Amino acid sequence: MASVYLARHGQTAYNLEGRFQGQLPVPLDDTGRAQAAELAERAAAHGFASLWCSTLLRARETADTVARRLGLQAREDPRLAETDAGDWTDRLFADVQAQAPEEFAKFVAGDPSFAFPGGESFAHQEERVVAALDDVEKGVLPALVVCHGMVIRAALSQRAGHWLTHAERVPNGALVPLDPTEAKHADPDGGVVTPPS
Repeated sequence: MASVYLARHGQTAYNLEGRFQGQLPVPLDDTGRAQAAELAERAAAHGFASLWCSTLLRARETADTVARRLGLQAREDPRLAETDAGDWTDRLFADVQAQAPEEFAKFVAGDPSFAFPGGESFAHQEERVVAALDDVEKGVLPALVVCHGMVIRAALSQRAGHWLTHAERVPNGALVPLDPTEAKHADPDGGVVTPPS
């Protein structure tokens, strides 16, 4: 049984629209709040002893719902934030794909050399996420980390030893073990899969 689990925040309007939210303070929508409550119930069965979360609003709102159910205090860590989408922030996926198809294809493919124009690279994000999770694993276990789609992809990619593709993502409100082998066979539950953004 994995000692660390990752949870993706509940749905936002940006997720539903297919819009890059990056590090914007985007709140959960009604569906996202319901997903956070469902996640809290699933998390209760795991006996988590600590709770960590991204500093971004959508993750914090999700973590607060989970924290109330588990009787834990969420510990924020900015290293668990979503990728800084730079110039693509607040833009629709479809618009970016039409205007920069080659760069968008690199984003979708999870090309390790990809960097958001004016923003962060996948490589830099992976470094900070790995450092944060190292600290989580040195702390009180078992632990739950409420974060973002690209954070989960970076974490599982690093553990798997290769960058996972855009298609290997988890739904909003999903709960997955940090161990990539266990994650492959786990039922993450959660909502409809929306693009990490």
